[in-house]
Amino acid sequence: MEKIPRQKMPMRDAKERIKNFFSVALGYTKEQAILEAKRCIQCKKPACMKGCPVEVNIPGFIKKIAEGDFESAVKILKEKNNLPAICGRVCPQETQCEIECILGKKGEPVAIGRLERFAADWEKKNRIQDTPMDQGQAGYRISATSTTETLADRETSADRQYSEDKKAKVAVVGSGPAGLTCAADLAKMGYKVTIFESLHLPGGVLMYGIPEFRLPKAIVEHEIDYIKSLGVEIKYNMVIAKTKTIQDLFDEGYKAIFIGTGAGLPQFLGIPGENLKEIYSANEFLTRVNLMKAYKFPEYDTPIKIGRKVAVIGAGNVAMDSARVSLRLGAEEVHIVYRRSEKEMPARLEEIENAKEEGVKFFLLTAPTKFIGDENRNINKMECIKMELGEPDSSGRRRPVPIKNSEFIMEVDTVVMAIGQSPNPLVPKTIPGLQVGKHGNIVTDEKTGATSVPGIFAGGDIATGAATVIDAMGAGKRAARAIDEYIQKGGKVER
Repeated sequence: MEKIPRQKMPMRDAKERIKNFFSVALGYTKEQAILEAKRCIQCKKPACMKGCPVEVNIPGFIKKIAEGDFESAVKILKEKNNLPAICGRVCPQETQCEIECILGKKGEPVAIGRLERFAADWEKKNRIQDTPMDQGQAGYRISATSTTETLADRETSADRQYSEDKKAKVAVVGSGPAGLTCAADLAKMGYKVTIFESLHLPGGVLMYGIPEFRLPKAIVEHEIDYIKSLGVEIKYNMVIAKTKTIQDLFDEGYKAIFIGTGAGLPQFLGIPGENLKEIYSANEFLTRVNLMKAYKFPEYDTPIKIGRKVAVIGAGNVAMDSARVSLRLGAEEVHIVYRRSEKEMPARLEEIENAKEEGVKFFLLTAPTKFIGDENRNINKMECIKMELGEPDSSGRRRPVPIKNSEFIMEVDTVVMAIGQSPNPLVPKTIPGLQVGKHGNIVTDEKTGATSVPGIFAGGDIATGAATVIDAMGAGKRAARAIDEYIQKGGKVER
């Protein structure tokens, strides 16, 4: 029998896709998904599951797809993953579950992420909205035989898996991937969960940080609708530490609090000219475009100005997003400027390939040393220096070393700084007794998310610094289990 090749992801043509914000990857067809799923050899000891931070039964949901039973595949996915349509699009499966796949040792691994996306998208296409439930939460079902129970279904179920005493209130600060996962898991256990979100829409980085062409807002909204259907309440425009304090939440009867406020503090290089006009942090740039719809100005209030020649400093996923957004906003030339070589780029390979296909140019082994502006303080030039790679540094990558007398000038009229983000300091600095690391991160127990303050747990980028969506979700899941233990044991948690 001829081996089934790994199924290619259908993609929109690069020349067309840079003209708009429509999805680039189109997803598998039903036939492709079944073929790809049949590549899985259903290992007795599936190594792929070791690479999944949210503990998905990977062989289980793939087997159901191979059988054409997509409804059961969704059910298996959602036993562990509350955001499968998101994970299937933005998680780096190639360095997590897929890298462990036995087929990848001598060939190409099963496309686990693409199959996850297929199953989640199938659910979205086949869902039927129910009428809103109590407290304004929207539930939904799938065809006549739902795999997703509504809140009413769970409340009347004779075999409920949680006891009546699990009606304590739990607060979650931040509605990014860590907060959403923690809230959903706690709601499934029976807790009354309220998420406090500082912005006017939920989703955190999923909404403001990832472009529409990579993660459509409708997908994020669908996933959050599911979490609301579990009974989770979300309160918007609530800046914890300003609108309310953490102590206020305890005073209101919340038995435990999970902090998942992310890494929203942008980093800069600290070089001359960094405060010139048209130099953005990637946080500001992408938030304006994604959440505030600046690309539709003046239809929407917040403008975005893009020049003819754009330089994006950095080479992670955020840098690739910023470069590709710049092209779609009308830039004629977009350059990634990175101080190491392509081998050391932290971005996903597919994001680098997509950027190249779309016309992004790469200035590698190059670092900016000065920004130069005109008489109106608008940036128009960037002084750079060429680099060479020396010995490895603490990250394991070879350290870039400046080459003497190699300075040169690049003409630019917009710069986006995408060199990383630090943990959001707003909440941590207002909690007495909270242990904070040297980079501003909340110090937590890795297994439980417990902090130095009893009843306060944390996870995601606020604890680790900027990382992946799926890692944040894994932290939220671990914290939910620990919060359950903490409440059930009367304020104690095993570390």
